[in-house]
Amino acid sequence: MHGFESIVERQIREAQERGEFDNLPGSGKPLPDLRTDDPDWWVKRLIQREHLDISGAMPTVLSLRKEAETFPQSLLELQTEQSVRAVLEDYNWRVKLDRLRPAVGNLPPTIARTVDVDDLVGQWRGLREELHQRASAARAEAEAARIAQQAEAAARRRQASVWRRLLRRS
Repeated sequence: MHGFESIVERQIREAQERGEFDNLPGSGKPLPDLRTDDPDWWVKRLIQREHLDISGAMPTVLSLRKEAETFPQSLLELQTEQSVRAVLEDYNWRVKLDRLRPAVGNLPPTIARTVDVDDLVGQWRGLREELHQRASAARAEAEAARIAQQAEAAARRRQASVWRRLLRRS
């Protein structure tokens, strides 16, 4: 030992002497899924293990592109065409604002494309109509099933009634 031992080093040494580090799970075994070819393996595993949302760490242009990929399905919850247009116009405004940022480095800047508001509103209308048709068909199926159940129950009641009358006569 050297002449100076820090408090932390002393506590570690004493814990080793007491055997507190013996028989730990995984002791003497390699780390599972250790990838030496990927320097960021531990960050990726942490994100996966902790279920972290890293969308806030993405460059703005990538998050804008990712958002555009979800159109028009992500707009189905909106009830009015006016609200859909407002969301899409806000998206286009944010894309244009992102383009005003200065380029960093020697590479050409990566940009996100603006969206055609009228085209996406048309797609939204089509999806909403399809959704309403499916809902109507599901309601009609449920109603038909309910009517069939009622008819079946009525037939069983009639049959039971016939049997009761026959049994009374005998």
